[in-house]
Amino acid sequence: MENKTILVTGGGGCFGSYIAKTLAKDIGKVIAVDMNEEMLGILKKEYSEILTYCCNLSDYKQVEETVDRIIEENEKIDVLVNNAGMIFSAPLINILSKTDRKHNIEMWHKTMDANLNSLFYTSVCVVDKMIAKRIKGLIINISSISAYGNAGQSAYSAAKAAVNALTNTWSKELGMFNIRCAGIAPGFIDTESTRKAMSEAVIQKWEKSIPSKRLGKVEEVSDAVKFIINNEYFNGRIIELDGGLKI
Repeated sequence: MENKTILVTGGGGCFGSYIAKTLAKDIGKVIAVDMNEEMLGILKKEYSEILTYCCNLSDYKQVEETVDRIIEENEKIDVLVNNAGMIFSAPLINILSKTDRKHNIEMWHKTMDANLNSLFYTSVCVVDKMIAKRIKGLIINISSISAYGNAGQSAYSAAKAAVNALTNTWSKELGMFNIRCAGIAPGFIDTESTRKAMSEAVIQKWEKSIPSKRLGKVEEVSDAVKFIINNEYFNGRIIELDGGLKI
């Protein structure tokens, strides 16, 4: 993994920052992109070697300009880790709601922007640079086991299912350019965002149903990222890191 430049989106969050810091220890050049400038500042204080760029990844123009700037200042991107996203839980129709039972349309679009559109925008801009510079590149898409259909997560499940489809499609499209594409579908990982999205009672319920009897750890996801980077024959596949849970 030496001498590779890795771009991690959502690098200011608990998930992305851990991945960024772990990879920086092994590689030396990691770039974290996030729309939260404050969180990027915290990451920079913790690990000064990590380069940070603030960008709203749901805005294609901003993404294009940021990738151009990254290439201008760092010459290349070898690996793109598409980690940015958000968890949102809501069924198609909420019969318990006393107001509007229908799925919130604004949150549908917001969930798609955060989990799917941002990934597509970043990938198309980065891969264009990889091809132009003849980089032996790699895209790692962070998906979710919810991609296989999780009741109560209509928008999130749909977005992550699309991420899985893109992962498979891009591995076929980009092979001729010596660019791999693979994914990781974590199950329930013990992060701040998970605990914000679910009550303690719900978390305990899931822990009982997971064969491993616990939530996953962020470092276990980071280990999977390193595995994909190291194993150059791993392509077009998605690692299901779920403790044996099947939704």
